[in-house]
Amino acid sequence: MSGHSKWHNIQAKKGKADAARGKIFTKLGRELLIAVKQGGPDPAGNSKLKDVIAKCKANNMPNDTINNAIKKASGAGSNETYDEITYEGYGPSGVAVIVNASTNNKNRTAADVRHVFDKAGGNLGTTGCVSYMFEKKGVIVIEKEGCKLSEDDLMILAIEAGAEDFSSEEEVYQIITAPADFTAVTEELAKNDLTFIEAGVEMVPNNYVSLDENHAEKMQRLIDNLEDLDDVLEVFHNWEE
Repeated sequence: MSGHSKWHNIQAKKGKADAARGKIFTKLGRELLIAVKQGGPDPAGNSKLKDVIAKCKANNMPNDTINNAIKKASGAGSNETYDEITYEGYGPSGVAVIVNASTNNKNRTAADVRHVFDKAGGNLGTTGCVSYMFEKKGVIVIEKEGCKLSEDDLMILAIEAGAEDFSSEEEVYQIITAPADFTAVTEELAKNDLTFIEAGVEMVPNNYVSLDENHAEKMQRLIDNLEDLDDVLEVFHNWEE
């Protein structure tokens, strides 16, 4: 699986993430809550929770904040419940879009997501309409600047830990794993004092779609507006940014 231009402007992406960090932490806290409710508070016996913790750390969420969220979710007084739901649809020029959300009001969330698609000139589709174009994979991204290992050493470490693929982009290294191997690979990399700018189990497209400037602006607006929705956790697409 070859790399692509998702990380072409890493500084811009980091700046945007930093500006939205409070909102990101809120959404990650909800993911921790869902994982704990489904499998318990011990990451050793809850692989989903372990994966979410790795994702939290990649987003620089403090350990105290992670631990407090887990304690709150597992506490006797915690009665917050959210349903996970996935929406599929099409952006400008038929770009495939998958939206993962968590909600305590499915009607509200569905209406909000549909409105964003419609406003961007896209449309919400039925379950399965685009997911066949994607594969679920663990994705780990490490910024080259500050990486303590050489490219060869990092690649060997990742592959020996169980990674499926390793690629070098302009500014980052990207490591792909099977979902079941994601946690083992991240833990092995973390033992070598490596930090991640992204780490999570994602829907990775099999092919990418290029857009002209006009449609690219509409597509970016669609992504931004979806990510601004409180109930939306993740947005995946096959647009070659």
